[in-house]
Amino acid sequence: MTAHDVGALVLLGHPVRHSISPAFQNAALRAAGIPLTYEALDVEPGALGDRVRALVARRAAGNVTIPHKAAFAEMCDILTPVAERAGAVNTFWVQQGALAGDNTDVAGFDELARRVLGSVPLGARVAVLGAGGAAAAVCTAIERWPGARVTLSNRTPQRAETLAARFPVVDRIAARPADAVQDCTVVVNATPAGMADDAVPVDVALLSAAVGVIDLVHRAGETAWVRDAKARGLRAGDGLAMLVEQGALAFERWFGVEAPRDAMWEAAGNP
Repeated sequence: MTAHDVGALVLLGHPVRHSISPAFQNAALRAAGIPLTYEALDVEPGALGDRVRALVARRAAGNVTIPHKAAFAEMCDILTPVAERAGAVNTFWVQQGALAGDNTDVAGFDELARRVLGSVPLGARVAVLGAGGAAAAVCTAIERWPGARVTLSNRTPQRAETLAARFPVVDRIAARPADAVQDCTVVVNATPAGMADDAVPVDVALLSAAVGVIDLVHRAGETAWVRDAKARGLRAGDGLAMLVEQGALAFERWFGVEAPRDAMWEAAGNP
């Protein structure tokens, strides 16, 4: 695609007021000289179908965030293999009148994991907290890690069982987050905990000193969970690196040019 093929550029979610994606995507558009504006649209779940049909008619492209990623994937005419595997879409565009979807969260998570852990670990025991679209993207990435196994925990056990059935890398389901992290080497928060307040998905006091802590949630000044983990001397990082990298990969998907990552990082508030 080129900029001329894109009629509008949007973020679909509910809520979206907190998102910094418009800030760094608009910085990227300015840096690349692309005359478009990236707009966040708050869309309630019941209104998603009508909104998507209108966006297809406008040849829109964009991103999808909580809680629409799985539902959006079902609406797509075309899915990339990674989006199909994840069962979730966070990046979309219109291709010859057809709605196409990708999942750049998977590669974004890998970038975040490398920043926190230094490299993709061998034989990791990963506790994944959550069982929604974000957790599916995480499992899609982790199943490529050599020798990795996942313990899954979710407040709705049935959702955890459904996700585990799709990903053989999940070999345990824990009733509580505290149980899931007992012997983990990496723990990933794929729930909204900490997005709007200082709630934590699990007490870091339960983690051993060697555990890497990865929070998919991003807040200015880091989440309380990441701050608590760092205060204990643990390797930890919030979702900023994943957010920026998935956005950069989406930008490259929409426009077929290298994303201006420096401009995106500067606008995101973390060089």
